[in-house]
Amino acid sequence: MPRKGRILVHTGDGKGKTTAALGTAFRAAGHGQNVAIVQFMKGKWTYGEIFAIQRFPNIYLARLGSGFTWLKEGLEEDRELAQSAWALCRELAHSREYDLLVMDELNYALDYGLVDVDEVVQFLHGKPEELSVIITGRRAKQELIDAADTVTEMRAVKHGFRAGLRAQKGIEY
Repeated sequence: MPRKGRILVHTGDGKGKTTAALGTAFRAAGHGQNVAIVQFMKGKWTYGEIFAIQRFPNIYLARLGSGFTWLKEGLEEDRELAQSAWALCRELAHSREYDLLVMDELNYALDYGLVDVDEVVQFLHGKPEELSVIITGRRAKQELIDAADTVTEMRAVKHGFRAGLRAQKGIEY
């Protein structure tokens, strides 16, 4: 009997959504599964997870976002990048080469209206049965929550940044 893939959503205003998704990606890769990660919004800056991903030949990473979308006046470039990332996700999923597809920060692209939520839900219902999908980002749409098998909400209880602590290499990035 073929393995049935799962749909997971990591959302909420707390830290750790991408980190949790990448932890699952590393776990899957460690079991010899092929993983694709498509980042919708993160810019090209370097952080520790990028170095870790490079150690796994069975993890494919595409970083398509421009970063800091919420600080921009116009979103046309971001819309084009999000649509490119969305097209890539569909292509990777239907290639049947991957066991896990991480759509990092897709929830932001949905929230900004850069990608249509109905298209995503339709994709989730029609994805290859054995493919697992993880979607991250704040403000997950209810339609996405309804389509998911597992939804985890990260909640901010306390953050060192609010007390003036700067981001630390190996911890925050």
